[in-house]
Amino acid sequence: MNITYFGHSSFQLEFGGKTLVFDPFISPNPAAAQINVDEIKADYVLLSHGHGDHVADAERIAKQNGATLISNYEIASYYAAKGINVHYMNHGGKFHFDFGWVKYVYAAHSSVLPDGTYAGNPGGFVIWNDKDGCFYFAGDSALTMDMKLIPMTCPKLDFAILPVGDNFTMGYDDAAIAAEFIQCDTIIGCHFDTFPPVTIDHEAAKKAFEAKGKRLLLPTLNQQVEM
Repeated sequence: MNITYFGHSSFQLEFGGKTLVFDPFISPNPAAAQINVDEIKADYVLLSHGHGDHVADAERIAKQNGATLISNYEIASYYAAKGINVHYMNHGGKFHFDFGWVKYVYAAHSSVLPDGTYAGNPGGFVIWNDKDGCFYFAGDSALTMDMKLIPMTCPKLDFAILPVGDNFTMGYDDAAIAAEFIQCDTIIGCHFDTFPPVTIDHEAAKKAFEAKGKRLLLPTLNQQVEM
């Protein structure tokens, strides 16, 4: 599986023969100035919640690709009104798409769209199929006991994408505990180093995971990771 990191919490994954883009915040991010949003391909755009640093380029990418946007009912309704193909989900529900299963799971955070529109409750996604395995995208969640439900209700995770930047989300110490809760040994960090409140010590973060027998990957901008 090929994973491209676009900075902050934005990822592009090749999965089940389709291209998935998560939480695209690229054009407003000065660190991502070299990325041409109009060249980003997507069959699906998945949004964990409505904050601007997760949805900034969602409409643009979805429209230029004719992609389907997947999110909770409120966010999907917001983008459906803009003429985008959407699939509505809500917490605890799963649906089988042409690339595999998607389960929308709980996230402890807040959510409102940039124009003030109510964005429902934030969430994360667990995605799997028989060929490519299973992964978890946590969105901006804090550490929560609900994460223990994931290994009880979903296939074993091959990797997870967890926020590690602290201040607005989990810090890396809590994220290392989250890795134990979800029973996952390989973690890709996100929501770090974008702006000063979420700047982290990379070596300290990796050691926090190593102490629990876990591996933390902190990708650089536009880096491709093979899983």
